Amino acid sequence: MPAPATHRTSGLIIALAAAAAFGTSGPFVKPLLDAGWSPAAAVAVRAVAGGLVLLPAALVALRGRWGLLFGAWRLVLAYGLVAVIGAQVFYFAAISRMPVGIALLIEYTAPILLVLLAWARTRIPPALLTIVGAVLSIAGLVLVIDPSGAGGLDALGVVFALCAALCLAGYYLIAALPTGDLPPVTLVSAGLVLGGVVLGGVGAAGVVPFTFSFEPVVMPLVGEVSWMAPMAVVVLVATAFAYLAGIIGAIRLGSRVASFVGLVEVLFAVLFAWLLLGEAPTWLQLTGGALIVAGVVFVKVEREGSRDPVGGSTVQPMTKKLSKGDHVEWSTHGTTTSGEVEKTITSDTEAAGRTVRASDDDPQYLVKSDKSGREAVHKPEALKKTSS
Repeated sequence: MPAPATHRTSGLIIALAAAAAFGTSGPFVKPLLDAGWSPAAAVAVRAVAGGLVLLPAALVALRGRWGLLFGAWRLVLAYGLVAVIGAQVFYFAAISRMPVGIALLIEYTAPILLVLLAWARTRIPPALLTIVGAVLSIAGLVLVIDPSGAGGLDALGVVFALCAALCLAGYYLIAALPTGDLPPVTLVSAGLVLGGVVLGGVGAAGVVPFTFSFEPVVMPLVGEVSWMAPMAVVVLVATAFAYLAGIIGAIRLGSRVASFVGLVEVLFAVLFAWLLLGEAPTWLQLTGGALIVAGVVFVKVEREGSRDPVGGSTVQPMTKKLSKGDHVEWSTHGTTTSGEVEKTITSDTEAAGRTVRASDDDPQYLVKSDKSGREAVHKPEALKKTSS
């Protein structure tokens, strides 16, 4: 087993690779859109193919425990509809009308939308750091959009990017839900395939434009290539590798550090769009982008270990330790299970019939159900301490 420092270093490298891989999505999809593909068709092919590439890893992780998958069908459906169909279709629709980097910067205002939603719902003013972050991001968004028109952005493209931000905010809420023992790679694979199939059915029914083009596409600096070349990059690199690397990086780094590293995706996307498509943002838009990223960092710093971003309820935060014998509750297939903490796990080990990845910075807990006597392992955010 690697030393903790080595574990974190490799996790950082893997997380950065995941951010770079995600950043290739827009630059390699845009030539397909320019060649006649509709955003819905591009997302459907990416989702189904990417989900199938991840399927072997998903099945290995599931180990025949089909009840876990079927019991979490609502979560899989929400992931497929919001994260796959919603966020990706609107993002691809946006980049068909505006530069890739600008569309992604607008989409990354999603954490600020969560702050505003929580404020409106709870009537509780956010903390000072959160307010500062929101102000910085909103100011940055104004600079990126450039209402004067000097930036040459398409109004409908801006609307699509904002819709993508709303869906991304929804994805953050879904990702914060406890998944029980359902492996993350299984959730991603099932959500991608389900979302792609549903989107394909909607497109076949004529509800949304659903067009393909199998003619060669033009990649700036490269020339004409087969449509399969950019789609292969999107499926294998920006989907399958990106999701797998993202999961592994989050396991090794912990959710907090991984979420900050994920912000680098914006920088990679801007860089790839400049190198591959010749899309260079203006200095005003770059300044706005820096403000957006800075604002999101402020919000993330404040939100870690604080209230739930929408509900306002306090769930067991990452910074609060549980001890052996503490009585806790957790969600299992939509029902609440109660039990006791049996052990704090702070290193990689085998527990409850599976491999557990944990560290001092990212512990997990072995719990035992009061009703069934079965053991399970959960992250702190999935457990809620109760009175015995």
